[in-house]
Amino acid sequence: MSNKEGSGGFRKRKHDNFPHNQRREGKDVNSSSPVMLAFKSFQQELDARHDKYERLVKLSRDITVESKRTIFLLHRITSAPDMEDILTESEIKLDGVRQKIFQVAQELSGEDMHQFHRAITTGLQEYVEAVSFQHFIKTRSLISMDEINKQLIFMTDDNGKENKTPSSDTQDEQFGTWRLRVTPVDYLLGVADLTGELMRMCINSVGNGDIDTPFEVSQFLRQVYDGFSFIGNTGPYEVSKKLYTLKQSLAKVENACYALKVRGSEIPKHMLADVFSVKTEMIDQEEGIS
Repeated sequence: MSNKEGSGGFRKRKHDNFPHNQRREGKDVNSSSPVMLAFKSFQQELDARHDKYERLVKLSRDITVESKRTIFLLHRITSAPDMEDILTESEIKLDGVRQKIFQVAQELSGEDMHQFHRAITTGLQEYVEAVSFQHFIKTRSLISMDEINKQLIFMTDDNGKENKTPSSDTQDEQFGTWRLRVTPVDYLLGVADLTGELMRMCINSVGNGDIDTPFEVSQFLRQVYDGFSFIGNTGPYEVSKKLYTLKQSLAKVENACYALKVRGSEIPKHMLADVFSVKTEMIDQEEGIS
């Protein structure tokens, strides 16, 4: 009882240290005081930052959707009679994606990109995947990060509309030039996702009787896998996590090339797709996927 009374008495004495008139005055805070004005400015700054973050999330979602549509379009090349028409249409779609990235660059003007990177990284990864897929179809090579970033320099005229002829890198935002740089992590994750699309392209090509594309894709994926192997566990966690999926895609493509090399002459072309679909299911079961 004595402890309870003591603790209760302590709480009572603690409250009695503050007279009633002072506590009432504390409730009536002066809104024009320097402290309140400072906190109001903090509130406005945080609200503006939160609104900007939400706008960037919506733009990143649009970039992701349009980039996926471009990838789906590029997959039609394996069965389309005229490849140039598909590439032209894909370039138009990628220009639309870059318009969204231009809006992202305007939102990030004067801001630290790394504070908002989480909001836009998904869209940038999908854009890298779409651009690198188109570049591989054209050149059978991997587009560099510098080439991607050169396409993300936007110059506007006096009316604020984009000018298709960007100036040199020496100009900045005050001269109507905006730029957005893809980070190395965005680039690596986009390239890692590209390997899955190349695996699908390989299988589709085989189904259409194209026996050259699988060997080109296999050689390219081997080089990409070797490059990721050099990074190992020293890179970001997301990169090392996708290395397993990359290895699976490489195994499926190499299995297709093996079947073409060994049994290609005895399997009719219209049955190749069925053979590879069965072998792909067998690989997935061995890897514990199914």
